[in-house]
Amino acid sequence: MTLAIALSSVLSALVLVLALVLPSINSPTVPFGVRVPAQRADDPTVVRQTRIYRWRVLVSGIVAGGVGVVIYGVTGETLLLPLSVLVLVGVWYSCFFLAHHEIRAAKAAGGWYEGLHQGIAVDTGLRTDRPRFPWLWLAPALIVTVATVVIGVIRYPSMPEMLAVHYGANGVPNRLAAKSVGTAFSLVFVQIGVTALLVGIAVAIFFRSRPDIDPARPVGSARWHRQYMSLGAKALLGLVAMIDVGMLGSSLLMWTGTVTVWAKLVVVLPILAAVVVAVVVLARNNRERDEGEEDTGLTHRDDDKYWRGGLFYINRDDQALLVPRRFGLGWTANFGNPRAAMLLAGVVALIGLLITLRFGG
Repeated sequence: MTLAIALSSVLSALVLVLALVLPSINSPTVPFGVRVPAQRADDPTVVRQTRIYRWRVLVSGIVAGGVGVVIYGVTGETLLLPLSVLVLVGVWYSCFFLAHHEIRAAKAAGGWYEGLHQGIAVDTGLRTDRPRFPWLWLAPALIVTVATVVIGVIRYPSMPEMLAVHYGANGVPNRLAAKSVGTAFSLVFVQIGVTALLVGIAVAIFFRSRPDIDPARPVGSARWHRQYMSLGAKALLGLVAMIDVGMLGSSLLMWTGTVTVWAKLVVVLPILAAVVVAVVVLARNNRERDEGEEDTGLTHRDDDKYWRGGLFYINRDDQALLVPRRFGLGWTANFGNPRAAMLLAGVVALIGLLITLRFGG
């Protein structure tokens, strides 16, 4: 019970901290997913809604976490702990939508874009002089995956005839299955699927994403996008490697028949550490730096009509598969692109597999 509460508390704390700091990390010209001119970034409505949003998130987050722990203490249902994290995420986005609505209403009422020269900047060099994809960063994930397969093949003859395929909250196996190639290597198949999917997303970021270049300072903005794109791909490949380490540890527990209350940590800790590092690195570099470039006098075009609720990008005329997020870190899919459905299906399938093979519950 203590371990389950500790893991849930850490995840809830990470979600809460990220929710609180995101308004300071994201571009000031898209507060809460609303495109605004640079001179309106510090408008009283934006400042007020940012403050209200943080108070709402903090109070509701503490309440949601406390209620989850109390209910878990009464019922003992481990499923309620991850559900409390999901509730916290739901509360977070509810607070986001409230702030988004108020800022968008103020923007429309105040005519924030009236009389401004809107423009679009394009980095044509991304087709002819694209940065090199960091393939070397894929090596750790491939090495761990190959090592998992080799270890599994070597150990297969000596594996127990009954393999633990699911663990309870106390680290004791609560589901066994007869040894077979499909059973013994089930997590290896997931490991390979995770690696292929996330590497595919990293490649899509490099070759199928569209930069959101600031027309006021196009040269510096384009340079920053190239650096952030490379950094995002490296962070994702590093995360893949740590997921594979977690899967290796989980497979070893199955293959050796090890029973321990720390079974969950074998999987969770490497992944959690990688997520924290990736979030910190991306957050520190999520804003363009003003390098003294002369302002062109142009401002971003008002493209809110393509963003549903400031979160979901739907533009059938845009061939890009991925675009920078309006609120959050990294990229989001262009849901107007039919190939985005294939990407989403792959992610959903992966999540389904992980839930099916999860530890706990």
